[in-house]
Amino acid sequence: MLSYRHAFHAGNHADVLKHAVLVQLLDYLRQKDKSYWYIDTHAGAGVYSLQEGYATKTSEFESGIAKLWSRTDLPAPLAAYVDEIAALNPDGQLRYYPGSPYLAWRLMREQDRMRLFEMHTTEIDVLRHNFRDAGRRAMLYDGDGFEGIKALLPPPPRRALVLIDPSYEDKRDYTRTLHCLEECLSRFATGTYAVWYPQVTRLESQRFPDQLKRLQSKNWLHVSLTVSRPPSGGFGLFGSGMFILNPPYTLAAALKATMPWLVKTLGQDQDAQFQLEYRGD
Repeated sequence: MLSYRHAFHAGNHADVLKHAVLVQLLDYLRQKDKSYWYIDTHAGAGVYSLQEGYATKTSEFESGIAKLWSRTDLPAPLAAYVDEIAALNPDGQLRYYPGSPYLAWRLMREQDRMRLFEMHTTEIDVLRHNFRDAGRRAMLYDGDGFEGIKALLPPPPRRALVLIDPSYEDKRDYTRTLHCLEECLSRFATGTYAVWYPQVTRLESQRFPDQLKRLQSKNWLHVSLTVSRPPSGGFGLFGSGMFILNPPYTLAAALKATMPWLVKTLGQDQDAQFQLEYRGD
């Protein structure tokens, strides 16, 4: 929806889960010399200020990245993620938070390419500004990523990570995500697809993981982080999940070692927990 601005939520517990997983996926792709593409269907603005503007209205980052920022006991996968946040804040003060495109850009090599979609009329302008010096390595599209991605698959190197993370404020996003994935898999079955979703009391959210599992019988991973019991009023985010199709074989072990620490650190009440499911080849 065009009213949604991710800056309100930048750096919250859902971003921590999403971006920690994203860094692991990109690190794995970089282990081979062959190039890859990173494709983001809902790119947002790219970088967010935590000290002015929208983020200060909710300060959701205080219950997310801020709780990891000064820790010296981070598990290795989380340390790799926080290192990327630190690179954007070289003075040691947590002032800015990178969105998924900026994290991906930081980890890209010269031979890799990025394709970003954003249909919010203001966000796309900010995104263009943030990637003004990227050249042809990063191409930005003003439009609907659900539809636009079809023309990009399969990518020339036959290696890609696709991130799909709409706001889900419009409940049709759940169905659109499923249809998009079906189409993507028919065009490029071996790509890695990472889907973020919110844990909210809406029925569409609650049944979404099981619907994702039916896309293919094997070679998927599902991880979720619940930070609190559902809100009594029925509104609000109490956790999130990541569903990865064709994940690297190393990811499940990394998350098994990481998620208990995240629950302990980001959990807000006794209902905090994680779930990890993996189906290999």
